[in-house]
Amino acid sequence: MKCDIQATEPDIKVPLTRVGVTNLKKLVKIKRKNKRPIILLPTFEVFVDLPSFQKGVHMSRSPEVIEEIIENAVEKDVYEMETICEEIVKKLFEKHEYATRTEVFMVSDFVLEEKSPVSKKQSQEVCKIMAKAYGVKENDKIKIKKLVGAEVVGITACPCAQNLLKEKSIENLKKQGFSDEEIEKIMDSVVIATHNQRGIGTILIEVPEGYNIEIMKIIDIIKKSMSGEVYELLKRSDEAYVVETAHRNPKFVEDCAREMIKRVVETFDYLPDEARVLVRQVNQESIHRHDAFAERCATFGELRKELDIRED
Repeated sequence: MKCDIQATEPDIKVPLTRVGVTNLKKLVKIKRKNKRPIILLPTFEVFVDLPSFQKGVHMSRSPEVIEEIIENAVEKDVYEMETICEEIVKKLFEKHEYATRTEVFMVSDFVLEEKSPVSKKQSQEVCKIMAKAYGVKENDKIKIKKLVGAEVVGITACPCAQNLLKEKSIENLKKQGFSDEEIEKIMDSVVIATHNQRGIGTILIEVPEGYNIEIMKIIDIIKKSMSGEVYELLKRSDEAYVVETAHRNPKFVEDCAREMIKRVVETFDYLPDEARVLVRQVNQESIHRHDAFAERCATFGELRKELDIRED
């Protein structure tokens, strides 16, 4: 009889929070009613906790679970990413009977068709969509929470540097004899330079049982919360439009995060107060070696109260 090495006691009896596999890729086909199926090649991270009395997890069981769930998903008409993660979590508890917590995260490139803003040239846009589920087992009862979200790249323009250049331009115009009225007209007519950042916005929303969240709405919120959108294919007229639009809508990293929060609360007004949301913005600086970061994790109830206070 073969010895189950993983089930033996370890030399150092310390529990581990997360043990599993990362960078696991699987082809996923998500069917949709009256639409073409979505073909994804997501990357999975799968974890279970490990008690102090067990030497190791049965590592091969996790990929087997994912394979089984994906095969079942292919047979269904509609199957959301977060539901796939939820089913994997349930099956992980069956395969790893010693586990009290399991976690699954999947992320995939998602290709959309887009048109440039002026010339209407068609190209492809790539963003990331993601889903997560985690389960906790207490007294043989399993509680599972699932989340869905997206990560989108855009452009931001720095308000601080722009204001410094505006003040300097006004000063130079005054030295050249322009009146205040003329200077005001000039400032309204020209776009003041500033430095730009490539902004990366992320939203991850908890999906309560019985509720549905459209991933395209999340993507749209992130796009509209930065200074402007970016495109794969641009003609000269498009480039001018994108740059001008961003410079006329300068935003700090904090502005982008707060804008996402407001839009999320307004768009998903049907979600219950206890549902949680994570909002994150990272701006990759162009004149600094560091990046700017802003994040908020809260319940919808907390955010609704805060937004009401601001409106008063």
